[in-house]
Amino acid sequence: MLFPILGSIVFIIGYIGIAMEHKTHINKSAWALFTGGFLWLLVALNDYSVIEDKMMHAGYEIFSITLFLLAAMSLVEILIACGVFDLLRQKMLTYNLDNKKQFLIFLILAFFLSGIIDNLTATIILLQIARKFFKAENLLVAAVGVVLAANAGGAFSPIGDITTIMLWIAGKFSAWEIISRGFLPSLAIFMVAGLLLMRKMQNADDDTPPSEQVATLSVGRKIIVAVTLLSFFMPIAAKALHLPPVSGILFGLGLTWLLVDFLHARDTKETKFSEGMEELLQKTDISSIKFFVGILLAVSALEALGVLGAISGYIYGADQETSRVIIGNVVMGMISSILDNIPLTAIAINILEAGDTNLWVLLAICVGTGGSLLSIGSAAGVVAMGIIKELTFKKYFQIAFIPALISYFVGITVWWIQTTLFF
Repeated sequence: MLFPILGSIVFIIGYIGIAMEHKTHINKSAWALFTGGFLWLLVALNDYSVIEDKMMHAGYEIFSITLFLLAAMSLVEILIACGVFDLLRQKMLTYNLDNKKQFLIFLILAFFLSGIIDNLTATIILLQIARKFFKAENLLVAAVGVVLAANAGGAFSPIGDITTIMLWIAGKFSAWEIISRGFLPSLAIFMVAGLLLMRKMQNADDDTPPSEQVATLSVGRKIIVAVTLLSFFMPIAAKALHLPPVSGILFGLGLTWLLVDFLHARDTKETKFSEGMEELLQKTDISSIKFFVGILLAVSALEALGVLGAISGYIYGADQETSRVIIGNVVMGMISSILDNIPLTAIAINILEAGDTNLWVLLAICVGTGGSLLSIGSAAGVVAMGIIKELTFKKYFQIAFIPALISYFVGITVWWIQTTLFF
């Protein structure tokens, strides 16, 4: 019991360090990497015989998610270089919308787009656009809104979130079951959180960027944009072929890169960017990637030490009665705001013996949206802190916690009413 207790203490210290970044001025990525590395040292001291098996499993998970994130960020940089976001901004400016109406559009796009591609990619794309529309506090509110809406949208889609993909692959529900039974609760979470956040959005006149003339895309750039956007759907095709989603988006990035270099070699003006592909790829935020890796290392080490298993077993109990499972899922969702929802979901798949599809749908909703309570509780939140540097752990908490918490329980209530009446 000594090493699991020590591991829990180290994780709490690291967590406090991350949360206090704005006061200590110590980068959260440094805290995350230190915590993850130290916890794996404890795993080795506790039982070195499990290192190879546990580390291989954790390494594959970290490898897949990190490469997916890097590829998605690189594709977004290509879209930026092509001027896509400038064109979208110019199009939205023609409608002369105020900040609250623009904010609503961003929320709707985040909710539905995350269900089509995934919440992480949707967050990356929309935050890049939001930076061109909002300033100061409004930008922070917009970033939080995108995270909450994207997490809600990803919870009802079999490919919208890593956890729904895991549950879908494990056969806990079909694609139609998670869509039909998860949509209304997710929609309720999205709407309630959006309405509460809307009150924080200020209609400041100086937030709206000035109208400016933006050149139309050349034929070559239109082709590049089309292939880039198609690349975001490659993970779906990969999944259909029983391949990991990361292989699809990496293929898409490679295809886009080949196309860009091919067109650049044959056109000196229309398709060439001010920066080469190598420079564009180097602009991805490596610091946030390292933070993400550190968090995943820390949580996987806690799993290897048996901490997560003990927590899950205590939550669901030995008999796993329906009422206990429902409460357990709700608690698991709230825990996912602190611990990564991926290993929590993996543990639930292994220890939860529920045969009722509705309970698994509830788990998907809870772990998918419970992470919205804190900035480090979801991949979308972590990425948002990386893209919007002003969005600290404290700022996110001040803006998001109450709307996320209220909407979380509203979504669970909608799930209960829906299940009682229709399923």
